[in-house]
Amino acid sequence: MPGAAPSGIRRLGRAVLPGPAPGANGAALYRRWWLPWLWTAPAIVCAVVFGVFPFLNTLLLSFTDAKPLGGAASFVGLDNYTRMLDDSDFWLATRNSILYALIVVPLMVLLPLLLAILVEKNLPGIGFFRSAFYTPVLASSVVVGLSWQWLLADDGLINTWLEKAHLIRDAIPFLSDSWLILFSAMGLTLWKGLGWYMIFYLAALGNVPKELHEAASMDGAGAVRRFWHITVPGVRQAMMLVGTLTGIGSLRVFTELYMLGGPTGGPGGADRTLPFYIKDVGLDPITGNAGYGSAVSVALFLLTLGLTLLAQRLTREDES
Repeated sequence: MPGAAPSGIRRLGRAVLPGPAPGANGAALYRRWWLPWLWTAPAIVCAVVFGVFPFLNTLLLSFTDAKPLGGAASFVGLDNYTRMLDDSDFWLATRNSILYALIVVPLMVLLPLLLAILVEKNLPGIGFFRSAFYTPVLASSVVVGLSWQWLLADDGLINTWLEKAHLIRDAIPFLSDSWLILFSAMGLTLWKGLGWYMIFYLAALGNVPKELHEAASMDGAGAVRRFWHITVPGVRQAMMLVGTLTGIGSLRVFTELYMLGGPTGGPGGADRTLPFYIKDVGLDPITGNAGYGSAVSVALFLLTLGLTLLAQRLTREDES
């Protein structure tokens, strides 16, 4: 018939598109609108069950006086948030968390980059050093914490060596002084994360053209100038990513301080961070208040969200 579409051609408005024509050979296979949702359904369900629902439940509990073991809970409005603002222990934990991030993040951004530059070279035996630097990543935080307890104890390896070398008379109180516990936990975080973020930088360094280094070297630029003017701009996006991930992880630190400072978080709880404080005030089965702990959790979420938004803004400004 005149104007009829030939076999294998289907009409869509005025456009004629190639495709299977329905007919005696069977119905054409068209993509159903629900097919993408079917494939993503497991991930969506997991995100809702383990992410969205706990967040909304925590937000709701922050306006109640709920107990950790359940039971009747009454609505208290903003009392938990008012209490939080007047709580000196909350501000101490907030100070420790922010201080932790301010010290760990810059070091974690720079040190793995220097380590990646060191192991990037194809030297004999360099594979052994790459594996050695990555080994702490494979160990659990508890195992690493126990190892550091043995190293930093008053009769541990470090104090013993320093005493035998006549560098100190009395043992350094790494695990009893509040400031030393905090800085020791920072060192543990750095040591365990160096190998992980080294992999990030090794991938980023592979995209930096070698010709730029060769040209700069021919022009007389030294290693330091090539590092700041070629390497750093070439891996800037990776540095932003590492800084964001490290910042979020620093605000959530718990295991390191628990292993080095004990269940109290240092002497008198002086080294508690916000996650540690949430555990103490919200999850204690006898004296805990899940509603107040949820309010502190919301404060930690807002602090983390602010850090993430700041990192995204810096990334956009860098790209522009």
